[in-house]
Amino acid sequence: MRLTLLERESGLAVNKLFPLMTTLLFAVVSVVPLHIPGFAVVTPAFTLMAVFHWTIYRSDLLPPLAVFVAGLLVDFLNGTPYVGTTALTLLLVRQVLLLLRQVFADRLFPVLWSGFLLTATVVTAFEWALISALHGGMLSTRPFIFEAVLTVASFPVGSYVLAQIQRTFLSRV
Repeated sequence: MRLTLLERESGLAVNKLFPLMTTLLFAVVSVVPLHIPGFAVVTPAFTLMAVFHWTIYRSDLLPPLAVFVAGLLVDFLNGTPYVGTTALTLLLVRQVLLLLRQVFADRLFPVLWSGFLLTATVVTAFEWALISALHGGMLSTRPFIFEAVLTVASFPVGSYVLAQIQRTFLSRV
């Protein structure tokens, strides 16, 4: 069956929303708590994974406003008293990754994962320092480190899902 030009173009326009939709979906999934004995509620930073992926592969389809909204969504859903910290962090990540995209684009997965490991480590340190400063005292690093480890360990799954979505819906866009 042949699609008319209008049908093809409207389908492509909808496909261009997938980076935004998946980032918002990953933001919601990022706040689903994992109850692990001995730890506060900690979840992988799936939103960071989505911003990392789309900034490297299709930054044109995930503008700064979308990243900002996803960060605010995470903060509101988490009920954090420091609304905007995730949005700020994700915007900074996006800006740095725009400068480094060529280092990661079209590379083997271990290179991508190593880049994400570095990104998650820097983000964790930045968030810990920022939230400690806003809190007015040094917070324990244990939940931050555990979240970073959980995030990096979850990256292969998140990356696979995003890559499949990209191949399926954005290969012709």
